[in-house]
Amino acid sequence: MQNGYTLQGRPTVLIVDDILSNLELIEAVVKSEGYAVFKAQHPKRAIELFEEVNPDIAIVDIMMPDMDGYQLCHTLKDLAGRRFFPVILLTALRDKESKIKGIEAGADDFISKPFEPRELIAKMRSLLKIKHLYDELEHSENIILTLAVALEARDPYTRGHSTRVGEFSYEFGAYLGLTQQDQESLRKAGLLHDIGKIGLSESLLLKPAPLTKEEIDIIKKHPLIGEEICKPLHSLKAILPAIRHHHERWDGTGFPDGLKGNEIPLYARILSIVDSFDAMLSERPYREGRSHIEVIETMQRERNSGQWDPELLSYFIEMVSVMNDDFSGVYVEAHYFKEGTL
Repeated sequence: MQNGYTLQGRPTVLIVDDILSNLELIEAVVKSEGYAVFKAQHPKRAIELFEEVNPDIAIVDIMMPDMDGYQLCHTLKDLAGRRFFPVILLTALRDKESKIKGIEAGADDFISKPFEPRELIAKMRSLLKIKHLYDELEHSENIILTLAVALEARDPYTRGHSTRVGEFSYEFGAYLGLTQQDQESLRKAGLLHDIGKIGLSESLLLKPAPLTKEEIDIIKKHPLIGEEICKPLHSLKAILPAIRHHHERWDGTGFPDGLKGNEIPLYARILSIVDSFDAMLSERPYREGRSHIEVIETMQRERNSGQWDPELLSYFIEMVSVMNDDFSGVYVEAHYFKEGTL
């Protein structure tokens, strides 16, 4: 699939209208601004073009046979997934209900027929600018996420740890009834919670216990380093407290700030539990990994030891106990459990 911004350096525009004369008029206006154009008279062909050329923006007429512009807009947005793909709906309808229906379908803007060329171009430029910013943001996030994965690849004992913590934090967030946005934030926080270790030497990270006090103090800096790495990205602002505070303890003896109880941000309290769960399951140079039953029994015994939020831990144990009846979730997919431990 091509990227629209690489087609001779020009953004690509998908125009959809079942009337050829309308298509040609819009094409002439758009091409006069130097944009590359792909056009379709039928929604089915529009979907094919979307999948073939990955356009940057679409201008879609509402009144079409078989599939109207609302349905096509919704379909294109679904195909784009999490990627921002702007759609302008072209309509002769001026009533409020039509616009509400368009907004519900995911439309980003509207143009009324007959349209003013300068208005169309101005709206296109504005949406393309927003899309470009989204693309840059996604690229920057992907770089940091890739660094997190690369960091763990250095150590066979921690490989996949952050991915698992991210996925299971997402699952725990869902179990707690948190919003979809909170769940996605927890996934990102889990993926990036140890990114600060990229600022530590490999020899220190791979050194088997016991460590000196000085070495432990250096390792304790990784939440602060991680926060600094992620701070420049505005999109990661919501998870910065989770990255900084995932090693705080409920009793106030954790690091880096010695926060206590509900002073510790919710995301960080969730990560602390899932991070510990994963660490105890995983094999280390100095010990074998435990079964999930052994880990849960340990966490149950230590529920009031001061490490974790006891109420959240109760919910976590409850969730894992429920999953135990049909443990088909993320941990089995990650090949956590050895035969005979389920």
